[in-house]
Amino acid sequence: MTGMPGSPAAAEGPSAWGDGFEHRMADAQRQDAAIGPRDWAAWPAEAERGTIEAPSGPLAHVAMGPPDGERVLLVPGMTGSKEDFALMMPLLAASGYRAESYDLAGQYESFRAGPERLQPPQQRYSLELFVADLIAVLEQADTPAHVLGYSFAGTVASAALAERPEPFATLTLLSAPPVAGQALRGFKVLGRVSWAVPGRALGPVFIAALRHNVHRAPEDRAAFVTARFALTRRRSVGDILALMKRTPDLDERLRTSGVPILVAAGARDVWPDAAHRAFAARIDARLLVLPTGHSPCETAPHQLTVAMLDLFRSGR
Repeated sequence: MTGMPGSPAAAEGPSAWGDGFEHRMADAQRQDAAIGPRDWAAWPAEAERGTIEAPSGPLAHVAMGPPDGERVLLVPGMTGSKEDFALMMPLLAASGYRAESYDLAGQYESFRAGPERLQPPQQRYSLELFVADLIAVLEQADTPAHVLGYSFAGTVASAALAERPEPFATLTLLSAPPVAGQALRGFKVLGRVSWAVPGRALGPVFIAALRHNVHRAPEDRAAFVTARFALTRRRSVGDILALMKRTPDLDERLRTSGVPILVAAGARDVWPDAAHRAFAARIDARLLVLPTGHSPCETAPHQLTVAMLDLFRSGR
């Protein structure tokens, strides 16, 4: 499917999508259009909440679905949280998968986790910290997991796969940095100043911009995002922005990993559509461009889930 008139998304890649994919996506688009207000902090009764001990400290964790189902690990990005996948996890669980998510160190309910807890203690949140935490979560089970890395967590997941491909069944890179090096250069708001301002100094600016623009989101989502800032560590945001100015070039290692990959993004993402398309081509991945912004997991969860399930089942 290549963006035909009336189609819900542009879906491309090195191999064909499964039979009936266009029909399933069209139905998913209708379901996404019917999403109404919700309490983003609330989880259904069947959700299992707890913590996982990782190298950086306790990580807030949630799981849904049969304990013996194939694992799907959804990793949120900077200033995000596991609640970003609250609409996707029940869909995955209903399909027989064990859906899991956790808050990154320093973010929301994982605010107690940080570099000072490492052995030996460190001063900054580093890519190595986030990768070690992700691998620790993956090692909670012996079987490979389908991993989604959202935004900055796409870089974390890619680096983890490059280091340890064995725990990965598939990899979905959602709104992930599509360029190496100074990845903030493509940002619509911060891109112009990101060259001159140190990444850590951009943290307060980024948070202020999010606080200013949150009113553009639906009222229910804006209320949750605003409340989430009360726990998220400011220095973790600054350190992540600094890391995004040094995004590693992992294209060749992703392309040759043998792990099926999906690159998914919104047509109105913070990085240009063309950059995501070029990224998918470089790493020989499937591509899904949804008619939304940076957060398809919130605004197009049914469509994104359909595409991920097709990747899981086809293995390519």
